[in-house]
Amino acid sequence: MPDNPFRLDGKPAIVVGAALGIGRAIALAFADAGAKVACLDIDEEAARETAAHIKSASGTAIAHRCDVTSEASIADAVKAAIAAHGGPRVLVNGAAMREPTGTIVELEPADWNRAIAINLSGAYLMSRAVIPHMANGSGGSIIHIASQMGRVGAAGRGVYCATKGALIQLAKVMAVDHARDNIRVNTLSPGAVETERISFRYGSMADARAQAVPKHPIGRLGQAEEIARAALYLASDASSFMTGSDLLIDGGYTAV
Repeated sequence: MPDNPFRLDGKPAIVVGAALGIGRAIALAFADAGAKVACLDIDEEAARETAAHIKSASGTAIAHRCDVTSEASIADAVKAAIAAHGGPRVLVNGAAMREPTGTIVELEPADWNRAIAINLSGAYLMSRAVIPHMANGSGGSIIHIASQMGRVGAAGRGVYCATKGALIQLAKVMAVDHARDNIRVNTLSPGAVETERISFRYGSMADARAQAVPKHPIGRLGQAEEIARAALYLASDASSFMTGSDLLIDGGYTAV
């Protein structure tokens, strides 16, 4: 184990959903810890901004467009990441859509299917593309970004809760299946975090704070950097005895 087990020096990492919010914060944290980061997102321009932030701090990064609903797009993005940095040792699956709120009667099948395709099947397809390279490179760490909503329900959030709960279960099975490949698989479950996503859901950050803060005993919303530090733990040798687990960083949301 390295002197500082939280370091990722020279390790190729792929961060899916790296354009904004938690994904961007994770990409920056990984680069700061020495990783060579491939910033993937369907929003290629914003992913390039993330990579530019990394490079401006003397880090190593590329950006590439990736639509996680398309096997061809995933294959192209993974190929680009490997060409730039070598076989991946870390994969973060953080793609998620801004699904509409509504009961299952109100939610249109097209919206349900698209949320499943991005939030859940995207993690499956990305992992499927990366695992053979990771196994050939002596293993690594896969992190699915889930949510505290993978453990509890919330009115009108059926498809979100379903996909996040499924990611938690998927990680457990993947952890068992790929332990022989020296691949660890865990989920990271944030509570409400001050990002563009939560502003979109509540209408504004002020409304998000007013409505969501009372649900978090810690008395505030999370910051993307706090989630990124947890992701760094899961990606690094600091968590070398951890697999098949869900790391809950939710400000106490699920404690009450």
